[in-house]
Amino acid sequence: MLYTLITGACGGLGSTFTNILAEKGTPIFLTGRSGDKLAAFKSALKEKNPALEVVIYPCDLREEESRAALFDYADRGNIMFGRLIYVAGVDTQMAFEEYDEAHILTQTRVNFEGAVSFIKSMLERAPLDGNTEILCVGSVTSIMPEPYFALYAATKKALEYFCMALRTELKGRAKVTCVLPGGMPTREDIKENIKAHGGYGALSAMSPDKVAGKALKAVKKNKKRIIIGFWNKLTNFGASLLPLSWRMHFAAKVWKNTRKDFYKE
Repeated sequence: MLYTLITGACGGLGSTFTNILAEKGTPIFLTGRSGDKLAAFKSALKEKNPALEVVIYPCDLREEESRAALFDYADRGNIMFGRLIYVAGVDTQMAFEEYDEAHILTQTRVNFEGAVSFIKSMLERAPLDGNTEILCVGSVTSIMPEPYFALYAATKKALEYFCMALRTELKGRAKVTCVLPGGMPTREDIKENIKAHGGYGALSAMSPDKVAGKALKAVKKNKKRIIIGFWNKLTNFGASLLPLSWRMHFAAKVWKNTRKDFYKE
């Protein structure tokens, strides 16, 4: 039996991926920072489908020891993985001068280091028979440098490039896809943040159901990356035609007047 490992499983997009796979009866291994939220989510899933195979294990993706403990737990249960869906991310949005060391480490570790670490550990426990799938959630912000959202965009670009390179290394043994969505109105504070960005935010946003559905289809087809949404695809095309200084000037105007800090100890 092969499990799908999902990080950020209790979040808006993570729970959407989970629910889609749960409806198909796919064995799932869920992780997130809160053991209580994971337990409640598992209970709700089992209530709908008592036969569903669900394993939960809390993990702080910032910590090497916590990541290792999760895979040690899987090994003790003889759990193997056929798919990884790396959803977890920290999207702190503010001027870089406002960051402290904790903000820097949290964002870089969760958005990039944690993903690379999970991919490495997952591959060591996967059959690599050509059907193994690795799906990482990037962001349309990685299309270009983003003033006032600089670290987030940079970590997502690193994740995108890593996935594209790994896809070539694993050709014929595993499928690797990086999906680039825009904002997703999953919580009230996120909805307010999208609204604050005006027309650009509204056009860029898409529901987690559409993002998850398109992402799962993309990795099944072994797409190297997929940009979700017509407006986001158009933005990507337009970005290739304009001088970088113009693009960053526009990005600065979009992000400068909004602030989002989800960092928690």
